[in-house]
Amino acid sequence: MTAQVDYLVLFFTTTSGASGDLLGSDEKEIVQLVWQLVDLKNQKLGKLNEVFINPELSERTAESEPADEASLACPSATNLDNALRQFHLRLTNEVNSSGTGTSLCLCTDGPLPIRQVIHPEAAGKNLVLPECFFSFFDLRKEFRKHFPSSDGKGLDVQLMADSLGVSVEPDVDSNAMPAQQVHSMALPAQQVHSMALPAQQVHSMAMVVLALLSEPLCHKFCNPERVNDKFETGTCSKMERVCDNTVIRARGLPWQSSDQDIARFFRGLNMARGGAALCLNAQGRRNGEALVRFVSEEHRDLALQRHKHHMGNRYIEVYKATGEDFLKIAGGTSNEAAVFLSREAQVIIRMRGLPFSASHEQVLAFFSQGGGPGEGEGPGEGEGPGEGEGPGEACEVSGGREGILFVRFPDGRPTGDAFVLFSCEEHAQRALRKHKDILGKRYIELFKSTAAEVQQVLNRYSSAPLIPVAPAPLVSMLPAVSLLPPPGGMRDCVRLRGLPYTASIEDILTFLGEFTQDIRPQGVHMVLNQQGRPSGDCFIQMASAERAFCASQRLHKQVMCGPAGRGGASSRYVEVFSCSAEEMGLVLMGGSLSHTHTHTRSRTGTGLSPPPCKSRRLSPPTYGFTPAPPILSAEASALYPPIGQMLLGPRPLPPGHAYYPASAQLYMNYTAYYPSPPGSPTTLGFFPPQLSSPGALVRMPSLAYSSGVKDLISAVQGYQSLVECVPLRGGGVLAQSGSGDTLLPPLVKPAGRVPSRL
Repeated sequence: MTAQVDYLVLFFTTTSGASGDLLGSDEKEIVQLVWQLVDLKNQKLGKLNEVFINPELSERTAESEPADEASLACPSATNLDNALRQFHLRLTNEVNSSGTGTSLCLCTDGPLPIRQVIHPEAAGKNLVLPECFFSFFDLRKEFRKHFPSSDGKGLDVQLMADSLGVSVEPDVDSNAMPAQQVHSMALPAQQVHSMALPAQQVHSMAMVVLALLSEPLCHKFCNPERVNDKFETGTCSKMERVCDNTVIRARGLPWQSSDQDIARFFRGLNMARGGAALCLNAQGRRNGEALVRFVSEEHRDLALQRHKHHMGNRYIEVYKATGEDFLKIAGGTSNEAAVFLSREAQVIIRMRGLPFSASHEQVLAFFSQGGGPGEGEGPGEGEGPGEGEGPGEACEVSGGREGILFVRFPDGRPTGDAFVLFSCEEHAQRALRKHKDILGKRYIELFKSTAAEVQQVLNRYSSAPLIPVAPAPLVSMLPAVSLLPPPGGMRDCVRLRGLPYTASIEDILTFLGEFTQDIRPQGVHMVLNQQGRPSGDCFIQMASAERAFCASQRLHKQVMCGPAGRGGASSRYVEVFSCSAEEMGLVLMGGSLSHTHTHTRSRTGTGLSPPPCKSRRLSPPTYGFTPAPPILSAEASALYPPIGQMLLGPRPLPPGHAYYPASAQLYMNYTAYYPSPPGSPTTLGFFPPQLSSPGALVRMPSLAYSSGVKDLISAVQGYQSLVECVPLRGGGVLAQSGSGDTLLPPLVKPAGRVPSRL
């Protein structure tokens, strides 16, 4: 509208709550409408009109309840729907009676009466507003066209009148409420005065308008502001620039809400095209948040005033957001999605739970026939689709095959999701009635969707993984050292897997039967978990590889009875494999073996995996491991001092106490040194150097009086005493009776926990 209108309707409204710059921010209802017609051509004022509104009247009328004292005190009060009808009827009659023109437009003191009061309440009560409420002039903006230096936020009618040199004294006798009506309302004088303020406000606005129309300003009222009556869907590219001052984040939305519901919540404010983006969680479901983009910063600021306003029974939190946040959710790069979303005035339905073999024809038949397209494929084999409920209402998919978009992984595999277009809201509602109908042998979930959700789902499945990959650790940048044992070793050990958790060494020997005589001395090694409990695995060192192979062939998947000696809950079949001593050592040091037979693996697939901490563990000094080469050179260790101090090369291993006979390569029971701390050295040959001085006694104060030798040995299990001080004085403990102190021989703490014999 570029030409000046014929009439200007000065409009003002009050609510039962806040006023001024906070009008409409508290979600209170309208209680009064005041307006006055201005003939712009003749510069004449019309009659001052006002209508009182009782918000409770509509509910009481519907329930046929008696009126209360408030309605009796104000007999002219009506509900909002009737008030809007009276406004439109009176305004039309007055314009027709003037006969100087037909075009009119509202004019308000700021955008709040229209954008924050009339439109939100009408949307909440499902009222249809007259056409004149979708365009208006902001008197403050019209004033700043001639006085640009004026502050927009602090500007009001009184300041505008003072700047124009206009007197705004109200003519109470002609423009205020009739005296008969005031007396009939029987209201206190203070309340009557407050009801007269809107009339005074409209009269002041009329004086300012007449001053703008007169010389020397001769203002022209053209190009009014528009209020969008419909939300426009659309796409957004990741390359598009979005201003940070136009985006908000809404939190607490119902999970079934759509972009139209969000536009309804922000009714009166102009959202950008495709400016509602519902957020999804890691599982692809809505998380109750949305990012909303508005056309300007002014509309964004008005949206922030709706913080904790209600959508149904839920209050919605509104916060500031950035343009980058919006592009992460709504931005897309898929050409297929851009073509799919390029159709205007379409309603999008999301299908979830589709069979991976679903085709376009099956989806079209699902919506056209009201159920699964296959004959007899649904439950009952003869009841037809929808579990015998009969076919639902048919609804045509817009564009046929072109109106269906399947979501796929980057390799082309279907995800079970699809988006379908419908031409109107009526067809979409019919489609939603097929929620959980059967397609093939699966029930299909249907949800109303948005263009931003289409982009977001496609971005998730086609580009970034749902679970982000953690950055590579610093150790991965160091020279690679293989922690797996070399292939081709002698397979003279047997691995038992799937043992009952109550199985003991005696039960294992009974299970082996005749092969018990082929076990090396102390060659049974139970594998325990991190809690020190049996893990169901056991390694046994056999006399030869031939006997180990025979045992694995004969005992594989044989049943082991529990401690009671009979079948029952503790009886299980046991898997038996032959393995090498190196593979056994890897598992005992914290690694793992594959579930498949390791003797069928090659070098590239040995079935082994290194220990979780990617470093070998300490072992008793009599283990016959060959020293590993240093992982870091001197130059590399200087670049990473903390890691270099921990990953030094091996030191010579001094002779220690023999735990087992040195003639055979035996393994200690796993319970003695599991688990080891993650800071252990990475070479098995590491051992602290011999101390030059004998050291001193270690004092342990504040011990419990009930502590015994066993508790003290458990406390120092991860420490290693010097060879000269192995015998403890006085039976191992020097104790002071009743003092709670204990003296122990000197201990040395290596970087890892090592079993020691005190």
